[in-house]
Formats: sequence, C-alpha cells, structure tokens
Amino acid sequence: MHTHDLSSWQHSHSFGTAAEQQAERRTRWVVGLTFVTMLVELVAGWLTGSMALMADAWHMASHVGALGLAAFAYRFARQHANDSRFTFGTGKVSALAGYSSALLLGVVAFWMVWESTQRLFNPVDIHYAEAMAVAALGLAVNLVSAWLLGDDHHHHHHHHDHDHDHDHDHDHEHVDHNLKAAYLHVLADALTSVLAIVALAGGMLYGWRFLDPLMGLIGAALISRWAWGLARDSAKVLLDAEDHGETAAAVRRLIEALPDHQVADLHVWRVGPASRACILSLVSHDPHPAEYYRQRLSQVAGLDHLTLEINQCRNAGCQSGPVT
Repeated sequence: MHTHDLSSWQHSHSFGTAAEQQAERRTRWVVGLTFVTMLVELVAGWLTGSMALMADAWHMASHVGALGLAAFAYRFARQHANDSRFTFGTGKVSALAGYSSALLLGVVAFWMVWESTQRLFNPVDIHYAEAMAVAALGLAVNLVSAWLLGDDHHHHHHHHDHDHDHDHDHDHEHVDHNLKAAYLHVLADALTSVLAIVALAGGMLYGWRFLDPLMGLIGAALISRWAWGLARDSAKVLLDAEDHGETAAAVRRLIEALPDHQVADLHVWRVGPASRACILSLVSHDPHPAEYYRQRLSQVAGLDHLTLEINQCRNAGCQSGPVT
C-alpha cells in the first residue's frame, strides 16, 4: 500500500520558462543599446534641427522606459514566482507589462502627431547630411535589437502540434506579451529611423521639407495600430477573455469519452505565457478517484493547474439534458 504525505498533492505556482530567462537577458542588452543611441540621436536632432530625427530620439526614449519595464517585469515575475500573495503565480505580469507598454506607444504616437503637425506649418532649417548619418546609426542599432529579440519572439509563438496524439490541444502557445511589447518597440524604432532617412534624403536631394513632418505622421499612424493590437491582446489575458476553445474541447472530450461521465462546468484561463489553469466539475454515477482524472488530463498540452470537482450522481436521469 502506498503512503503519501501532503506534499505529494501540492505543486508550485511558478509557471516561468527557460525561454523567459533568455528573453530577460536579451532585453537588458537591448535596453543598454537603445539608451545610448537615444542620447546620440537626441543631441544630434537638436543640433541639426531635424524633426524626424528628434521624433526618432524621443520615440526611442520612450522605448528605453518601455524596455526597462519589460526587463523589470521579467525580474519581478521571477523573484515573486513563489509568493503566496499571487494566487496563481506571477504569470500575468508579462501581460501587464505588455499592456503598459502599449499605452506608452500610444502616448508616443500622439506626441509625434502633435510635433509633426507643428512642423508642417512652421518648418525649420535642417542639417541633412549630419541628421542622416545619425538616423542611419539609429537604424543599425534598431536592427541589432530586433535581431536580439526576434528569435525569441517568433520561437515563443510556435504551435506545439508535433509529437502529440489526436487528443492534444493544438492551440497551446507560448504567448509572452512582455516580449512581444519589447519586440514591437524596437520595430517601431526601426520604422521611425527608416522614415527619418527617407524624409531627410527627400529634403536634401529635392528640397521637400514637408517630408520630414509627413513621415512623422505616417510613423505615428503605424505605431498607433501596433499599440492598439498589443493593448487588445494583453487586455484579454488580464481579463481572462482569451479564446481557450480547443483546450476546453480537449478536456471535455477526454472526460466524456469515459462511460457514464459528463462535464457539468468547465473554466480555462491563462496563468503564464505557456500555462493554463482549469476548473472542472464532472458528474458520474460511479466516479473514479481524482488522481485518475488528473492522469488522464495530463496529456492536454499546457494544462499546468487543474482543480477538480467530482460529483456522484444518484439519479437515473442525471446524465441527460443539455450541459452548460
């Protein structure tokens, strides 16, 4: 006969992954690179009089804060992973940081619209050659930063639909909104650098001074769109409003495939970038021990926290009728 102490049924609420630790290290590198480049562009934009370059510098300055927030979020989640005050761990810190970054992106876009509009009606003299050189430096740094974050960003969003049988959840993803936010910030920086170069080249070659503020407006529109998408996706995680239909369907299928078993209530939500929790209430005339159901549902990918309510039905007709 097997004996168990209480720890046999207890588990950690730390849902962090090795990929997040790697993302944290790379994010710190990007923060340093972005900060140094921001200082250079800010000074150069002021000296050369380029609005596009100044917009790029201030935009990059906001990203220093946003990327710093991303690095802080990773560290905070790691240090408080086993803090009992966080009922289901610190998995949503990533989404909270992503949502905050989206708000910062929105503020930057608004500032770019304001400043660019002012420059459209009140153009200033620009030292094109010097400004283009600094903008090119900024673009190079942005591309390096995107490369540092890009591999992790794309890797975290692959689907785990290999090496599983047909009962496995194929919508299991590593959705790190903190990393996505950092990646979008450096992409936005790269975009504004490209637009600044285009505007400066047009002004230097053809005297089109209007291009400088016009590119600022175009950049603001694109950044606003990215900010909205990031805010929407991260808010869904924070409000537990994501679509976990395939995970829920896999759980229901595995339980109701058993004779005389029916799901009475089912809730699935995300507790970490790659982890989901589930509360399951089932009904049966002859239920199995809880461990049997835990073992059966262990094949659902990404289902790391399961709470069971097992109801023994004593009426002949309790398995009939619609299930809500």
